[in-house]
Amino acid sequence: MAYLAGTMVLSVQAGAPNNGRGEETMSRVKYARIRGRKHPYVSAQAARRWIRETMVERGSVPSPVTRVGKAQGKAQKANTQADPVRYADDDLFGYMRAGAKKDDEATTLRDSPFMLGTLMSVEPVHPTEDFGVMSRGVTEPVLHGHEFYTADLAAPFLIDLPRIGTFTLPGADGVGRPNYLTQEQALQVAEAAALGATTEVFRDQPAVRLPLEERRRRAALLPDALAHLSGGAKQALHYGDRVPALMVLVPFKGGVNPLGNVIDSDPDTGVRVRGDVLSKELEAWAGEWEAPVRIGWRPGFRDQAREDFEKQCARELAEGLIVIDHPRTVLLQLAADLREGKLDDWFDDPAPQGTPS
Repeated sequence: MAYLAGTMVLSVQAGAPNNGRGEETMSRVKYARIRGRKHPYVSAQAARRWIRETMVERGSVPSPVTRVGKAQGKAQKANTQADPVRYADDDLFGYMRAGAKKDDEATTLRDSPFMLGTLMSVEPVHPTEDFGVMSRGVTEPVLHGHEFYTADLAAPFLIDLPRIGTFTLPGADGVGRPNYLTQEQALQVAEAAALGATTEVFRDQPAVRLPLEERRRRAALLPDALAHLSGGAKQALHYGDRVPALMVLVPFKGGVNPLGNVIDSDPDTGVRVRGDVLSKELEAWAGEWEAPVRIGWRPGFRDQAREDFEKQCARELAEGLIVIDHPRTVLLQLAADLREGKLDDWFDDPAPQGTPS
């Protein structure tokens, strides 16, 4: 396997974890209109920041950020060090560092091996407006307001495991730039860090690759962070748990995610997991995925939906093709398996069909 496809659901209870542009004294939550109805969402940018910051809380060293350009107006830029060999977050989350034209500096960039969609409410929700007054110690009270909501937010994600710790080198025609490092830079930094990077061909491009042990460690940072996830706006007023309430994980040979229709909503009970849809998708993609399908489902979260799902997938559960546990347990076990080398075949692309093994 080479990719880990997944879908996660965050349960927001009277929260405002990601907000848009305010209107005068009113703070608004982000939402999209679907068939004329509001669906609150958390942007992928915000959720990825939560994951990065949780990684730091867990001991990962972040890539330093430098703000460049004018303080206001045009040409505002903020860059990390753009050093994916030294900093795991540059490796996992990607970057683009635009060089200054006047200095003839090169632009370097890296596509993110960790791809995440928008955390969108699975059903329409009308945010509540909360009116507030700041009157403590002042003669003229200050009026303000904000929105909050209760909803289950779902998003797909995909992890390209072979690309973690692997950096393609651009040729003279620019091919390979999406994961750009100069060979001299990469080997020099890796040597200084005693990482022992090597050069090889990756997806038909010359590349620098970190040792497998380091790639294992970096891949494990993502499920470990999700198992401890925290963050979001208005924590003082609307604190809430951000560890996923529900998660589905499927290892795949190719970069597809067949889980798009597995999680939807029921008008009466809210979010549900379509066992019939999952079974048909797994059948359609037979030979392209690896058992078991890992499902994390928090106790007490949509119990009726879980009961219905377990009935629909009774055979797959009995045969061990699908396993269900607490999301934290699933994620921490996955992180441990990655670190301990139990899933090393995930770090290389599968051989093309018809190629001798």
